[in-house]
Amino acid sequence: MAFSAAGRRIVAVTVTAAMLAAMPAGAYAKEQELPPAPFVPETGAPGDNYTIGPLDALTVFIWRNPELGAQVQVRPDGRITLPLINDMVAVGKTPAKLSDDIRDALSTYISDPIVSVIVNNFSGTFAQQIRIVGAAEKPASVSYRSDMTLLDVMIAVGGLSQFAAGNRAKLIRYNPVTKKQEEFRLRIDSLLKRGDIKANVKLQPGDVIIIPESVF
Repeated sequence: MAFSAAGRRIVAVTVTAAMLAAMPAGAYAKEQELPPAPFVPETGAPGDNYTIGPLDALTVFIWRNPELGAQVQVRPDGRITLPLINDMVAVGKTPAKLSDDIRDALSTYISDPIVSVIVNNFSGTFAQQIRIVGAAEKPASVSYRSDMTLLDVMIAVGGLSQFAAGNRAKLIRYNPVTKKQEEFRLRIDSLLKRGDIKANVKLQPGDVIIIPESVF
């Protein structure tokens, strides 16, 4: 049965309307996208104060009393031990805060101690890590660093797996203002396979990247 041009347009509109009606609510809504990250950071500004996490490696130095310092690893329970200090909580503190706490504890034994804490190897707290799950070559949690981008974390996890659907990946981010999670679309295939630098976006501590597998 032949249709006129007008008839074909009516059929097309009807079929499209039926397809949209069959889709779940919100499935065809426009997804949020993040702005592209600058290829080179505009400034060399440091990030927010680093918070010490479990398994971080620290150097504690006490001026004029080096024997009271040590190189220590934060235990899984979040504490460290020094020659005159047992079980001091380190997790959740900045290096400056931990220095102050060690100074206060040592003041019982020496006068006006000057304490420095240096983070040598860091894992960070969970809130400071970026988690990459799904069809990455090596799904992992990656410690956040200042000015980190999507490209940086994809290099860290070895890129996409063979059957990844990179352009259907999602970024889940907690918004502290609204106290809700927000979802953003990522175009990892475009970034890694076609070199579309506009698909590279800036990340934040605590971001979760979910990469699905292709259905084909």
